Parts: sequence; C-alpha cells; structure tokens
Amino acid sequence: MAVRHFLTLLDLSKNELDTLIQRAIELKALQKNGKCPPLFKNKVLAMVFEKSSTRTRVSFETAMAQCGGSSIFLSQNDTQLGRGEPIGDMARVLSRMVDFIMVRTYSHDTVKIFSQYSKVPIINALTDFCHPCQLLADVQTYVEQRGSIQGKKVVWIGDGNNMCHSYMNAAHQFDFELIISTPVAYKPQAELMQKFAKHITFITEPEQAVKNADLITTDVWASMGQEAEQQERMQVFKPYQVTNELLALAKSDALFMHCLPAHRGEEVTAEVIEGSQSVVWQQAENRLHSQKALLEFLMNNISN
Repeated sequence: MAVRHFLTLLDLSKNELDTLIQRAIELKALQKNGKCPPLFKNKVLAMVFEKSSTRTRVSFETAMAQCGGSSIFLSQNDTQLGRGEPIGDMARVLSRMVDFIMVRTYSHDTVKIFSQYSKVPIINALTDFCHPCQLLADVQTYVEQRGSIQGKKVVWIGDGNNMCHSYMNAAHQFDFELIISTPVAYKPQAELMQKFAKHITFITEPEQAVKNADLITTDVWASMGQEAEQQERMQVFKPYQVTNELLALAKSDALFMHCLPAHRGEEVTAEVIEGSQSVVWQQAENRLHSQKALLEFLMNNISN
C-alpha cells in the first residue's frame, strides 16, 4: 500500500497544493452554508501531542467532527511514548487502529520515524523545523483576500524559526518572492537559504525589507522551549517589531498575518494586529478548512 504523508510542503506537488487550496475554499463555503459533506464518516484521527496547542487541537478535532469522523487526543501522559516506547513501535500500533495520525512535536526526526513505520498518512502539525499546516491556512487566506499569491512579495520579519522555514518552502512551491528580515545571528537554516535562493532575499533592516510588500508576517520572538532566552531575545528583536509605521512602508493594501498566539507589544503592536490590514482571525479559522482539504487529499491518495 502506497501512503502519502505530509511532513513538509514539499511532499505535495505544486499542482496538488494549488488544488488543495481551492478545495479548502470550497469546503469553507459548504460549511458556512450548512452543507459540510461527511468526508470522514467512520474515520478516526489520532492526534499525538508532545507540544501543546490551542488552534491545532481544535481545528483538527472540529474538522473530523464536522465531516462525520472522530479523533483521539494523545498527550505524552496518555501514551507509552512518554515512558520510552520506541516511536516506530507506536507508529506501527496506532496505524493498525486509526486512519490518520497527526503529530505535533519538537524534533522533526520524530515525524520522519512515524512516517517510516506507519501504514496510514502522517501529518506534521508542527516540529522545530517547520509548520506546513499553518502555511496552507496562510496561503488560503491570501488567495481569499487578494487572489493568487504567485509573484507576490512576502516579507518575513523576526526569528528565522520553523515558520520562517515553512515560508521558504512555500515561496518555492507557490512561486512568490520571499524577503527574510532577521537579526544576522537568527537567520534561518543556511541549507534552505541556498536551496531556495531563487525565491529568497535576505535583508537585515526591516524598513528596507517591507518596501512594496504585499504581505507581512511574523511570529513570537521566543518559541516554545526557548523561554530561557526570552529577555535576551526581547533586546535583540526590538527593532523587528511590526508597527503601523513599518506597515505604512509596504503597499497600501498589504496584508498582515501572524500564526498566533501573539504577544502584543513585542513582535507586533496591538494597533497592527487589530487593524484593518490584519487577517489573523481569518488565517486562524482557515486552519480548519485547509486541514479538511489536506485530510481528504491524503485519504484519497492511498492506493493498493
């Protein structure tokens, strides 16, 4: 049995991703009209959480419930994974009982091992390396608001973290220009910078980076697991706060996105996140719809 997994955006072709985004928009319209199809009737999603989350849990659980399926929440305390069971053993057992496995964890190697041993699709719901599910929602949001993202100028401001890595993958897959503006010591992975050099430019100064931008996006300065670095990062990243003054240097109709949770007064001001150019709430909601489309795609692409 050939199984498709979703560990990064590169696991789907460009055409598959474009089709998935359009399907997410269709499924959103159906749900708004009370016509959500029973796509996952009698299907079960196992959700393995080593890292906690609000949006990830609620969006996946709701997606399954609205489409006739069910889900099982598994924290480290709920499984033998927290007691040292090999990841491959857990993957082999779970995949004989459920139809999909979603994993939100620290090490990207964890989802890779899950995919090596699983008989069902594995979905990366976040690792320290990347967060591809969030990018599906982000691109869907841009397409709904402004049309195709192809050829647009997207600016990442802040830390060169897992979200930044996913934007680098997305620039390649959706064919947009990505400007990355981070402190030099916090640049994203050099290997990715080189791999996707055609689509990426690095500009240290955020004021220069955002000129003529169609989309500006950021994330917290200290991600989960980096709390000890919080005070140091607050000082280093202070010039990278997204303010109304910075937003004004972009195109007049530029959008602002943030994957949430946001720390108002740190990486973004309250005025920006609550402002007319912010689409963070649509972006958060679209996790639900894009993940429905993703689950449907993976379900339909299992072949004997």
